[in-house]
Amino acid sequence: MPKLDKTSTEFREAGHRIVDWIADYLDDTDRYDVLSRANPGDIERQFAASPDERGKPYEALLEEFKSKLLPGITHWNHPAFFAYFSITGSQAGILAELLTAALNANGMLWKTSPSLTELETVTLRWLRNAMGLPQGLFGIINDTASINSFLALAAAREATGLNVRGEGLTGRNLPPLRVYCSDQAHSSIEKGALALGIGARGVVKIPSDEAFRMRVDALEEAIARDRAAGSLPVAISATVGTTSTASVDPLRRIGEIAAREKIWLHVDGAYGGSATIVPEFRWLWDGIEYADSIVVNPHKWLFTPIDCGVLYTRRPDVLRETFSLVPEYLKTTDSAEINYMDYGLQLGRRFRSLKLWMVMEHYGLERMREVIREHVRYAQRLSAELRKRDDIELVAPQSLSVVVFRKVVPGGEEACERENAALIERMNATGKLFVSHTKLRGKYAIRVAIGNGATEWRHVERVLECL
Repeated sequence: MPKLDKTSTEFREAGHRIVDWIADYLDDTDRYDVLSRANPGDIERQFAASPDERGKPYEALLEEFKSKLLPGITHWNHPAFFAYFSITGSQAGILAELLTAALNANGMLWKTSPSLTELETVTLRWLRNAMGLPQGLFGIINDTASINSFLALAAAREATGLNVRGEGLTGRNLPPLRVYCSDQAHSSIEKGALALGIGARGVVKIPSDEAFRMRVDALEEAIARDRAAGSLPVAISATVGTTSTASVDPLRRIGEIAAREKIWLHVDGAYGGSATIVPEFRWLWDGIEYADSIVVNPHKWLFTPIDCGVLYTRRPDVLRETFSLVPEYLKTTDSAEINYMDYGLQLGRRFRSLKLWMVMEHYGLERMREVIREHVRYAQRLSAELRKRDDIELVAPQSLSVVVFRKVVPGGEEACERENAALIERMNATGKLFVSHTKLRGKYAIRVAIGNGATEWRHVERVLECL
């Protein structure tokens, strides 16, 4: 009978070759341009209309990978990748991904692979304790903070007692639903509201203060105004480390409002939450005991390859009630065990906890802490150097490992925007670094986010050399 893989001989030889290539790549990622120079269609037109009928040897495929695909890669694993938020694929995480692919296991039920479920429970308990979060939080791993925020908002909607799970939204006389977040909140909050039928008008964006933190007085006013108009508040989303500026909302004061008003409090710590493995950054969680749900992305600043997003909640019963659906063919007698499929949309679940476990165990928390500390020191140093220049304005206070600035030129805001947009193009065209932009109260600004496990000051210094 035909077998897909007749022996492991070719696989073994190719595997050694690929691991050697990966090691060389990680040793000298700096030799690549950070941002791909490919134009639309450049990659696609290199490939035939259909796959090879007779197959190709691994060696030929590896050569195609290098010649056809690498030119179209923006190197997120580059030590001078400063755009968005870096996602570091550490050596330990890469090895774990190899094992995950080899096992090809599905952790939808405990019995479909007990290790998938139980290691997820263990690593999320370790991570919870390492970050100083409250005991007793239930955790689950999904792909990114975007889906985890959606799950949290869905649970918040169910917690209102509207029984949307059972009755749906259509054909009913329901009050307008409201979700509150800062005007600096990540777009995933709004996307979640769109998907949940709350709608764009249901997302109330609260103005931020001079440091781009949610204004608590404006939040209170918005809730009171909406209640008076007959709307139903569903959730408040506070951010610990916003995307544009890494600003931190006043969590304790927001939590007090949420508790008083009996509104679900969601905390987006996708980026900033990782920093709390460092004891001196635990202040970020001040007031976290009020949170009903929390998201953290280990693939952002905990050196775990994408994708690995964590959702914690103190109300797992609500999360389970929102999503649990068990057809006959998935029923088991293992009622005492956790079936993670009951706590979200996904039925099939990858062994994501394996890479988080291997990263934490191989590097150890103290080594990870020191790298995060160093990233923050780099950001502080960059900020200090920028302040020395008369033609540079820091558009936001430096926070954690993020620095936001712009070059100031005569001619007003339009001239400044043109100059800084052109400056970003020139910086990225060097191939030596990759930065992105943001816009804050009409000011177009350059944004530098430091987070790669291989970054050194010499990489950050390239920002200054380009000015």
